[in-house]
Amino acid sequence: MTVSVHVTQAARAAVDALVPELVADLVASRVTAGDPTLWGAEAESEAAVRLGWVDAVSVSRPLVDEIVALREQLASQGIDRVVLAGMGGSSLAAEVIAATAGVPLVVLDSTAPAQVLAALDGDLARTVLVVSSKSGTTVETDSHRRAFEAAFEDLGLAPAEHIVVVTDPGSALDATAADAGYRVFHADPNVGGRYSALTAFGLVPAGLAGADVAELLDEAEASLLEFAIDSPENPALRLGAAIAGAEPGDAGRRDKLGLVADGTHVAGLPDWIEQLLAESTGKNGTGILPVVLLPVSPELETRPRDLRIVRLVEDADEFGLRERHPGEILVSGSLGALFLLWEHATAVAGRLLGINPFDQPDVESAKAATRGLLESRPQPSAPTFVQDGVEVRVSDPALAISASIETVLDALWAALPPDGYVAIQAYVNRLELGQLQGLRELAAADSGRPATFGWGPRFLHSTGQYHKGGPQQGVFLQILERTDVDLEIPGRPFTFGQLIEAQAAGDAAVLTSLGRPVVSLTVTDAADDVLTLFTATQ
Repeated sequence: MTVSVHVTQAARAAVDALVPELVADLVASRVTAGDPTLWGAEAESEAAVRLGWVDAVSVSRPLVDEIVALREQLASQGIDRVVLAGMGGSSLAAEVIAATAGVPLVVLDSTAPAQVLAALDGDLARTVLVVSSKSGTTVETDSHRRAFEAAFEDLGLAPAEHIVVVTDPGSALDATAADAGYRVFHADPNVGGRYSALTAFGLVPAGLAGADVAELLDEAEASLLEFAIDSPENPALRLGAAIAGAEPGDAGRRDKLGLVADGTHVAGLPDWIEQLLAESTGKNGTGILPVVLLPVSPELETRPRDLRIVRLVEDADEFGLRERHPGEILVSGSLGALFLLWEHATAVAGRLLGINPFDQPDVESAKAATRGLLESRPQPSAPTFVQDGVEVRVSDPALAISASIETVLDALWAALPPDGYVAIQAYVNRLELGQLQGLRELAAADSGRPATFGWGPRFLHSTGQYHKGGPQQGVFLQILERTDVDLEIPGRPFTFGQLIEAQAAGDAAVLTSLGRPVVSLTVTDAADDVLTLFTATQ
């Protein structure tokens, strides 16, 4: 087998109860055949144009020679630095492929001005920008393209020699790229962004960076039969049942899924799984919330009742591994096979949850709020109070009955329901403030509940759907920065700084309108390190 999925204890009970039904309904072979009726009548029209990923291996084969040829052509011109501008599914898979292969890829999936400037500050004569967007209208990616075009031109470099586009045929970006003379790779329009790992979106950037994408497709191809057979041993059926099912007699489904990378050679896969699962299942008041953990995270000690653990390991068949991690789901395999495993398992989970795993009905709300703020450009609201250079804003005055960050956070944790979670959202330059990711561990320990961490605005294209469409369980902590660093967006009436500020404010407004508690901490130049400040409040 190219992948291994081992389930024990409670998860095994869910698998034993649900997989026979999935086998009897021929779910595996029907997914492989592209049957759009599997998810009910309401989902059928969407599923009919979103199942192209099951054929991605064969459809993508012709791309390999084109990617290699372009890589060699660029190298002959001295162009060997690859920057990827893409959001969510348009960047995360390529990032995993490149990291696992150990090849350099600069991923630009932020609108933080300093982070954009850092990507622009590289040797642009040696740089190729890969602009990846299915629709071609993604505001972040469009803004990145505009900034790079201007930078290339300012240096006397022809943008057409330094920009490659990945998009759906007929998209707005497709037309723009054709007019500009850019090299265009067309993706399959019948594949949604989060299922696009083995399409041009995953392969082109990683392949240009030097990853062996032919081998990746070979790995995936070797697993196809395993996922297509209607058998109790089908690893995708077993994983889908384990993550979406309630074991017999259980008081409730475990709707949070801890993802732990523990010794596997595959780098960064939990972040890709996070966007796949959260955006696919978080809707209609239900879903599976992925929680990316470290091997030493607090949740692995406290083991919340509603959290199931998936441990990604090098060899799930290793002697004694199941005994060392009882009650967990153990998964191993090659990267190509793991991409397909999780795509199939997510589709299976959607059927078990009774939702459409291919739409994202609540993502547009934050985009609309952002557009409104960019058009009206209101002055920022006054902070509720300022402590040590950190501006504090709250969605509900009851969260700030005492003017200290410590008591505000205590009030935010107190707003958690028994099955709640904390979502930390950092709209900052993570190249300089990467240590903020440590807030996740602190919040989980302090609140006693599972905590997630998302870099803004990237998470809006993944877990952002779950925050709004999933169960009303979350409390939200935004971390923003106020900085003098900014960058114009050519042809737009707003800057990158104004864009990221509007994205944060827009998302907070939507969450507040849905009754989700939100606390925003804005770090100013006068602030001490916010991680130290947070630690001091514990």
